[in-house]
Amino acid sequence: MEDALGAVQSMLVLGGTSEIAASIARRLVENRCTTVVLASRAPAANDQLATELRERGATEVESVLFDALDTASHEKVIGDVFDRIDVDLVLVAFGVLGDQAEFDANPAAAVSAVETNYVGAVSAGLVTAARFRQQGQGILVVLSSVAGERARNTNYVYGSSKAGLDAFAQGLGDALAGTGARVMVVRPGFVHSRMTAGMPPQPFSTTPDAVAKAVVQGLARQSHTIWVPSLLRYVFVTMRHLPRSLWRKMSAR
Repeated sequence: MEDALGAVQSMLVLGGTSEIAASIARRLVENRCTTVVLASRAPAANDQLATELRERGATEVESVLFDALDTASHEKVIGDVFDRIDVDLVLVAFGVLGDQAEFDANPAAAVSAVETNYVGAVSAGLVTAARFRQQGQGILVVLSSVAGERARNTNYVYGSSKAGLDAFAQGLGDALAGTGARVMVVRPGFVHSRMTAGMPPQPFSTTPDAVAKAVVQGLARQSHTIWVPSLLRYVFVTMRHLPRSLWRKMSAR
């Protein structure tokens, strides 16, 4: 349960090797979160982060096996955590960016990326929502992207998967209204991380720690949607309504 001051005390991270997820976990632990479960395809890869979180004040940190593509296992993996811990927050942080040229040449790779970013998140989100309803409380934080606001011709497979995820998360949030549980959608711009290494930086780019700071602030405000940086909210008011021919030229850069 959240403590008397409304701070998250326990969290489950789906996608524990994500740099953004790591930054969010660090900030929440510094803000009195004491229990963290890091779920990923390679639990051993979370050992360093787990040690760091303990050093920062977490009293219980564990790593479990989780595969976004193995949707048949989600109910058991997530359910096992909920059976042992009163989970305050679940962070959906897994995802792949991929390369549009590779997707064009290999549709199977595109399908795998979409299944990870969208299908896996829908599965995990629904399992989590059912558990939160039973608890009567909980926060599902979903890492979306501004790429889902309007797909670019240079990354439309990734953008379309994030558009689907964003719509799902918004709808799920509305469906949970009145249950004590809620959803917060996070829409970062270009994030400097391992995922984007080697790519040219984009306007309004950000960092994993800046995203984490915005997430913690959004949780305190009980926001349903946050943009990082916040200016992107107003940028995309314009971007969504640009003529398609102009958007095509701009997005090709």
